[in-house]
Amino acid sequence: MKRPLALCCFLLLSHTLSPTKGYLIVSMDPLPPVVIGDTITLKCNFQTDGSLREIAWFQVIEGGNAKQKIFTYDSVYNTSFSNMEDANKREELVYHSTVRLPEVQLEDDGLYECHVGIYSKGSRDQLIEASGSIMLSVIVPPSSISVAAANSPAPFSRYEAKNFTLVCIVTGAKPAPSVYFKRDGELIDVFPAAGSSSLVGHRSKASKRNRNVKQVLVRGDVDDTKIQKSLSLQNQAGKVTQLRENETDSVERGGGDASRSEPTTEGIPETVVSREFPRWVQSSDPLYYFQHWQQVAGDGTMEARAMLTWSLNPQLDNEALFSCEVNHPALSMPMQAEVTLTAPRGPKLSTSPSKAKVGDTVRISVLGFQLGPSATKVFPEPLLTWTRVGGNLLDGSEKHDGRELVLERVPAELNGSMFRCTAQNPLGSTDTHTRLIVFENPRLKKGREHFIALNAAASGVCLIPNLLVLLSLTCELT
Repeated sequence: MKRPLALCCFLLLSHTLSPTKGYLIVSMDPLPPVVIGDTITLKCNFQTDGSLREIAWFQVIEGGNAKQKIFTYDSVYNTSFSNMEDANKREELVYHSTVRLPEVQLEDDGLYECHVGIYSKGSRDQLIEASGSIMLSVIVPPSSISVAAANSPAPFSRYEAKNFTLVCIVTGAKPAPSVYFKRDGELIDVFPAAGSSSLVGHRSKASKRNRNVKQVLVRGDVDDTKIQKSLSLQNQAGKVTQLRENETDSVERGGGDASRSEPTTEGIPETVVSREFPRWVQSSDPLYYFQHWQQVAGDGTMEARAMLTWSLNPQLDNEALFSCEVNHPALSMPMQAEVTLTAPRGPKLSTSPSKAKVGDTVRISVLGFQLGPSATKVFPEPLLTWTRVGGNLLDGSEKHDGRELVLERVPAELNGSMFRCTAQNPLGSTDTHTRLIVFENPRLKKGREHFIALNAAASGVCLIPNLLVLLSLTCELT
């Protein structure tokens, strides 16, 4: 005869709680994430009406395929063993057992198990076992943070509005940190860019009107006879989305192409090139696009990269302070790295040796630049190009890129030559000239005079035999 399922469960529970059977309940205290290097105590609680037989602690390793015993207690022999330090301070055998892990490292991260065995109440013939487990999460603060410019060094163009990208690199963190950008101390409102593994940011006034905008950056390919027209941003479905309302009139005046756009199309700021000094005029409220992804490093930590892209305006962005900041549960305050966008100006050139002589190797180097009050270096890294005014360089090339120009064994013909150093980055360009003065080399002059004297002496010796022959012929004829 089959018993009802409820009756079976009741009989099983009654048998488990029977005074002759005994009971054992094991639980683990919860653990918060532990910062690497801290000390943590694992606590195993148990309740029973029997007598304790054994306690064993294990660390699950090799992805759960193996267990390493880290502590045991045996009541039969009244002995304990532990491969941890200060074992006597880590266990209390009445109602709970503790294991203390000093200065936890990444390899301590993982699952821990507490196994308890008791004798049934009033009998040592029956052993009851139970276990509990808990996950220890070791977190690691970022070890480094840096900001770089993508595609650097890069030239400056007065005729084309270019996209500019800042890259923030954060290494050594676990778990992955939260990365964001600020400009002049204010959080930047960003659009998520396609391809990000993690998208964060806040919407500005413009972004609230363009919630479905994909990554389309403003570009202007113009010369001094052209004016760039508006460029529409498109949503994921390929439809034209609404843009800035206050630029509608400028698009309508731009020509028939703009007037044939859909009713929802509106203009963005135009790029204007001046005939006198080519430059562009853009909005003071650019659209920033944010891209973020991370990957696991070999030591188990994460490397995070964040990219901030916008259409650069040198007139507004020069001397602007950008910072990349990181939030992480292992940090008490944000970690940051900052850079000041700076156009190169006033390069300081140095010529070595200061008084070059014919045959010397001359080095013309850029020592530094004139910087504003907020900048500590020219950022992004400038592209340095050397040319010779009115001719080619000594090796026959038209130009040389690098921080230093080397002239091997300069000839006297280079005396008075003018060399131009052009320093440029996406924010601006500047030229600096230096004139090379080449002095006569006394050693080379002395060597030439000695060589001429030797030639003259050799010529005199060769003439003596001819003179003797001429005299003998004269004597015989007379």
